[in-house]
Amino acid sequence: MAVARATPADPTVGMASVTGVSGDQRAIPPELGPDSLAVLSGPTFLYSNARGDVPPGSIGGLVHLDTRLISGWTLTVNGSELLLLRAETLEHYSAQYVLTNPELPGLPPNSLAMRRLRYVGDGFHERLELLSFQTEPVRVEVRLAVGVDFADLFEVKSVVRDRSAKIVRDHAADGSELCFSYRNGDFFAETRVRCATAADRIDGDDLVWDLWLLPREGRQLDLHVPLPPGMGVVEPVRGDIADVIHGRADDPLRRWTEDRAVLRSDNQTLERTIRQSRDDLEALRLDLEVKGQRILLPGAGLPWFLTVFGRDTLITAYQTLVAGPALAKGALLTLARLQGETCDDFTDEEPGKILHEVRSGELTRTGQKPYSPYYGTADATQLWLILLSEYWRWTCDDETVRHLHDNALAALRWIDEYGDRDGDGFVEYATRSPEGLGNQCWRDSPDGVCFADGRIPVLPLATADIQGYTYDAKVRLAELFDGPLGNPALAARLRDEAGTLAERFNRDFWIDERGGYYAVALDGDKNVVDSKTSSMGHLLWSGIVPRARADAVVRQLMSPDMFSGWGVRTLSREERLYRPIGYHLGTVWPHDNSLIALGLVRYGYRAEANRISLAMIDAAEQFGHRLPEALSGYDRQRLLFAVPYPTACSPQAWAAGAPLALIRAMLGINPVDGRLTLDPDIPPEFGRITAHRVRAFGQEWGVEAVGTSGNVRLDAR
Repeated sequence: MAVARATPADPTVGMASVTGVSGDQRAIPPELGPDSLAVLSGPTFLYSNARGDVPPGSIGGLVHLDTRLISGWTLTVNGSELLLLRAETLEHYSAQYVLTNPELPGLPPNSLAMRRLRYVGDGFHERLELLSFQTEPVRVEVRLAVGVDFADLFEVKSVVRDRSAKIVRDHAADGSELCFSYRNGDFFAETRVRCATAADRIDGDDLVWDLWLLPREGRQLDLHVPLPPGMGVVEPVRGDIADVIHGRADDPLRRWTEDRAVLRSDNQTLERTIRQSRDDLEALRLDLEVKGQRILLPGAGLPWFLTVFGRDTLITAYQTLVAGPALAKGALLTLARLQGETCDDFTDEEPGKILHEVRSGELTRTGQKPYSPYYGTADATQLWLILLSEYWRWTCDDETVRHLHDNALAALRWIDEYGDRDGDGFVEYATRSPEGLGNQCWRDSPDGVCFADGRIPVLPLATADIQGYTYDAKVRLAELFDGPLGNPALAARLRDEAGTLAERFNRDFWIDERGGYYAVALDGDKNVVDSKTSSMGHLLWSGIVPRARADAVVRQLMSPDMFSGWGVRTLSREERLYRPIGYHLGTVWPHDNSLIALGLVRYGYRAEANRISLAMIDAAEQFGHRLPEALSGYDRQRLLFAVPYPTACSPQAWAAGAPLALIRAMLGINPVDGRLTLDPDIPPEFGRITAHRVRAFGQEWGVEAVGTSGNVRLDAR
């Protein structure tokens, strides 16, 4: 009888799951509709359909720190849902919904004007405005049906456990408040829905107002759901709902952005996309406490990943260094404080390892999930070292680098002692946790790494991108030990190790067939996992590809089977598992393409990099100048417009960082020996690009470029 072996699709053979709830079930249908809207402030968001309703049983609701405080929020008038006229988000934290009534008994259609105004800040606020255009007085029942399930966000993505027997209701007899509470051991959650105008009655969990409206008479009903005390939103907006909606309330985020780098372009789409990226990164800022440490960093993405991720945070910080070093420094220091110290099978923690993910919901806080934090990633440690080097190149901040000396050595030890599980010189991964992730590279869905014929490889896996990151980390770390860290002998050793890794990698991962390309991985039996993937572009970014093979790699990436017209697909159309809406099986990811563009520039393929940049900015224009987490891999010439992945996070941090990385690629801007250098190749479609208040080396710089000409200057400030 064949012995079952662990694969990324079933990584815990022989280990029983604690919860039976998967954190990877992301392919949920968009049940709120393609026009769903979200209001967001840090780790707090409310997702609804286009009318502003949250239907019970949907993936919508009010979520704060991974706990769903509201699972149903449905407004009816005289027992009927309202008709949508238009709805829009105004800022990332506010939205407006304009509605009217259908034909109802005694009430002609369009005779009521209803407006819903909402925002999240120091809680969730909603105002219902109702105005009658009937020529006679009319009686109207306004009902708000509220549902509360206190689901962990992991459950919202899969199956929600029924907690109804443990949910205590203590609604106010005067109609002024609904109160729900839930306790499980040390975990406690509470939801209060407060009414400025008390409901006429409470029917179960429904708030009901019986209104008598005269002609042209309006009513206003204000609701407030306060957030639990503690950390969460960074400087939330506060104020009367109308003042917030119309921009009259003080917005701390607007003040926070006043001193940031400013980009201008002859192309308004490019300029607006960069501005939207900046706003999205601000909207995603979190204020959390993990292991007694305070974290002030952007969350990875709305709705599933509004928390700190090692890989996502580090790549976002790298992408945005051209706009300033503050995010990079914060990421380096914070993740260093949470660096692994011991071996823990449940959390996949190992000494020197950089964390993967932090969660705050019930399943984590009661010990059923390992996310406090979870360390199941094989690339975040190398990416931390890469960011440390890049931060130093942009700042010459010797003091911070020296402060992180021991963390850098610990990260290096993890790569050599724990990352290389079998001593073959490659970094491999396989979880030891019954709740662990099967794939621990960025292609982290269960089928994200596959053979060309569709088979899923056995663990442990050594993926190509991780070997490239390891090579780059050692080369960069050698530079730091030759410089501020002052250990030339170690620097020489690291360069030798990087050279040996590159030689071994180019021997074992290269495939001569099908035009020549790099395999995506080696499996647990050292078989070559032979699918063509976008990971080849990451190899260009890391510099592990010999110049003699660069042409072949670029031809693969830009071939019709891989380049969709919107960007490079995660998996070639040639492969059996290719699906244009497969999470890592043919979608187009903006962050992935931004790293590919930087890799193309590194090897001198400027026209190909510009082709990606133009495609990405065109795609952004179709989504309100915001790039989603992933686009479907449909061919651009066939469909004519971009299609988002069905449950793509939006906004998402490294998608928001992608346009800034593309700007860097087009400008060819790099820090060299305490000064900024420029090697521009700006597509004619973008015209002239200028940037002011670019921070590097403790000074502010101005940049201007058009075509292949440009200049850099110190700003007067």
